[in-house]
Amino acid sequence: MTATAVPPAPPAPASGPAPSLLVRARDALACEWTKLVSVRSTFWTMLVAVVTPIAISSLVAAAITHAPGRGPQPDPLLPGLLSLEYAVLSVAVLGVLAFSTEYGTGLIRTTFAAMPRRRVVLAAKGAVLGAVTLIAGELVAFASFLITQAVLSAHHQGVSLSRPGVPGAVLAEGILLCVVAMLGLATGAIVRHTAGGIATVVGVIIVPGILAVLPAPWGARIGRFTLVDAAHQVTALHPATNLFAPALSLVVLLAWPALALLAAALMITRRDA
Repeated sequence: MTATAVPPAPPAPASGPAPSLLVRARDALACEWTKLVSVRSTFWTMLVAVVTPIAISSLVAAAITHAPGRGPQPDPLLPGLLSLEYAVLSVAVLGVLAFSTEYGTGLIRTTFAAMPRRRVVLAAKGAVLGAVTLIAGELVAFASFLITQAVLSAHHQGVSLSRPGVPGAVLAEGILLCVVAMLGLATGAIVRHTAGGIATVVGVIIVPGILAVLPAPWGARIGRFTLVDAAHQVTALHPATNLFAPALSLVVLLAWPALALLAAALMITRRDA
């Protein structure tokens, strides 16, 4: 009996060079962009965040022009900021959903298997969501400003965009949506549960603001570090004198999401998916 010749094993395929950092970053951003735009809730959330503030700001401006009394006129930029408070909850929920939905469905395991570096996932989600909410926020801020000032100018109460301090205040209004979205994203990564994440981020935004109404001098001392008062300070045409200056208040405003994202980056690598 003759022995059967065993065919030689095929050569192992040569492994190509590892993708560059730019390619990996592009793929991560493309992946997170696809997730964001393919979810129906993103469209409705952003629609509420854009349309509602613009409509409410015009109503607030009309109410100011018809308000009785001979006291000092309210800040002409106040309608824009008040209207953004309705969009804040929408983008906060959107930020939480960016992570909590994947944890709830188990898709996060697939995400981390495709991109083992979890902090890259967090950074990609933050970059995509931050860019979308920043663009939407600036669109809302300038549209609300133009509409409200048209209403106020008809009663000689408006201001022009060329007035000193106004462009910076309007730009700061647009940043607010991005700040809250990043805070929601970090909260979703930490809590990993939709209902709990939404409740937590709402509490983080509102509870410190409630403490800021304590009697003097504690109210002002606490208010300087709250998200709400910092937002009011950087978007006001006439900033309050008992709070931080607008430049320092902007630092406080940006520190909230920065610290939250730092905590999320530390915790996301220390827990199972």
